[in-house]
Amino acid sequence: MDQNVRAASLSRIILDTGLMGLCCDVEGTEPDRLGLQLASTIAAFLATIAGWLLPVLGFPALSFPALVLAYAAAGWDASIRAARALRCRELDVDVLMLLAAAGAAVVGHWLEGAVLLFLFSLGNTLETFAFRRTRRSIEALVELSPDEAVLLEDGKERIVAVESLRPGNVVRVRPGDRIPVDGHVVDGASAVDEATLTGESMPVGKRSGDSVFAGTLNESGSLDIRMTRPADQTALARIISMVEEARGSRAPTQSWIEEIEGRYAAGVILASGLAILVPWGVMGWSFDAAFYRAMTLLVVASPCALVISIPATIVSAVANGARHGILFKGGAHIDALADVTTFALDKTGTVTVGHPEVMAVEPVRSPEAESPDRLLALAAAAEHRSEHHLAASIVRAAKERGLTIDEPTHFESFAGLGVEARVNGCRVRVGKPDFVQADAPGFDDSVVETLRVSHPAATQAHISIDGIHAGGFAIQDHAREGAAAAVDALRASGIERVLMLTGDSEATAQAIGAGVGIDEIHASLAPDEKSRILESTPGPGGIAMVGDGVNDAPALAIADVGIAIGVAGTDVALETADIVVMGEDLSSLAHAVRLSRRTRRIVRQNLVFAISMMTVLVFAALMGWIGLTIGVIGHEGSTVVVVFNGLRLLADGRAS
Repeated sequence: MDQNVRAASLSRIILDTGLMGLCCDVEGTEPDRLGLQLASTIAAFLATIAGWLLPVLGFPALSFPALVLAYAAAGWDASIRAARALRCRELDVDVLMLLAAAGAAVVGHWLEGAVLLFLFSLGNTLETFAFRRTRRSIEALVELSPDEAVLLEDGKERIVAVESLRPGNVVRVRPGDRIPVDGHVVDGASAVDEATLTGESMPVGKRSGDSVFAGTLNESGSLDIRMTRPADQTALARIISMVEEARGSRAPTQSWIEEIEGRYAAGVILASGLAILVPWGVMGWSFDAAFYRAMTLLVVASPCALVISIPATIVSAVANGARHGILFKGGAHIDALADVTTFALDKTGTVTVGHPEVMAVEPVRSPEAESPDRLLALAAAAEHRSEHHLAASIVRAAKERGLTIDEPTHFESFAGLGVEARVNGCRVRVGKPDFVQADAPGFDDSVVETLRVSHPAATQAHISIDGIHAGGFAIQDHAREGAAAAVDALRASGIERVLMLTGDSEATAQAIGAGVGIDEIHASLAPDEKSRILESTPGPGGIAMVGDGVNDAPALAIADVGIAIGVAGTDVALETADIVVMGEDLSSLAHAVRLSRRTRRIVRQNLVFAISMMTVLVFAALMGWIGLTIGVIGHEGSTVVVVFNGLRLLADGRAS
């Protein structure tokens, strides 16, 4: 996929999410017109000023053409949107504003109508500017991905288009260049700045075997990288896909407002009609007086501030999260996270670094015992297609010992248990002790005890060959740096309980959980058991599940909020989750909670302010205390206030 096409596609997606949606026709969404809107608004301002000043300066005949020009300059954009809404058989605030401006012209108040359209145009221009800032924060990720790469073939370098590369190709990235592909380092060492993807400010050391991502910056050394994903399936491409999936997702209150907007607009038009007919036909008012007051009512009753109050805030929260490596898949998930009081964390790859090491290989003590290297080679062959962290550690250990890893002729994964494969004619099963014991009736418990004594905090994986227990592996992971501080930060942000749900052994889970301050630890869980625990966990608020693996997907789906940790997480976890923390810094979880709760506070502030202002202005208009000019200023002023109140979330700092 061409980079420019991806950027244009992303622009369209962001517009289509409803943050600036204008009609039922997604494909009809207009392109970014900020420059044209700004020029039109300035022209409308100058023409309105001229229309006011020319009679004072002795040129009354020129006032009317100036005001007509002001109408045209300020009203063309709203007219396009109104026409689109009417074509979709909808009524919106654009229709109301145009009716009010036309009504003002009918009774000869061209200047006030011009002021109305100018301020309405100014408000729309400010909104477009605000949303464009937000869109750029995500578009910038796409623009960071290079168009070309240095391909290594037979020891020679050749510059090629990134789109022409295929998984398995090796590319060379020199110091100061951006990495063009997702892949694994096969040669070299360097520090890589991943802030554009993960929000982490410190460069990450990379060496052979480590994962790297397109768009990140290689700072110091040269890296040779074996590509693992096509160009259109990189971490950046997945982010775009996630935003596309979020299309149509709204915060609940926003959805309700959008549902009633058309009916409300119809009600305002009806009320304005009655405001003409009753005073004129029943109370003896002049038509001009009744019509003028009705137009004032039409302006002040228009729900511009109410309609824009939520999306202006949500889009700012999404941008704030993106800058800190947190991708919300829609406003509904920001709102849901604000209700969460319990966090459930997976252990491996979430609380721990996710790079466990094989600490020991223990063969079964028998005359036919296999050597440790033979066991490790067979286990690596069976496991190397698996995405699980423990599988990766076995494969890595085999490679470090220089062992040959054969390709299996059959492979089957059992989520949360292990794998089974056929390697060189042998049926090999690798996984939890119980899983292997079910295949090997003569399971030797002494291997379990030996590994438990020598490595009490390690996870055990066992291997059977053709139904015979052959040995076990002690695999140990370590808690992430800052994990304990992250748990404390969650509590400080208002989270009442933190659980650990893991398929690992009780001893390992207790050793890790106690060290980081987990409240409750549930170990030796199958994937469906994680889901059942979430369903049965009592509490006044919602539950968020945080994980990164295939076995976490059911729990991520059933939780009130599913959070995938790490951009290198499995595809199924990233697709199932409602929120993706692209980095591996657990402190981002507390930031997401604070951001969601601050977003809800600002949404409520905006709603209260918008409804209060509209109520006051409507009452004042009905009582005849304000005219069209004051009504216009109050109406458009309140719209600008709620927009800028929402934009406070764009501040590039941790939400508090």
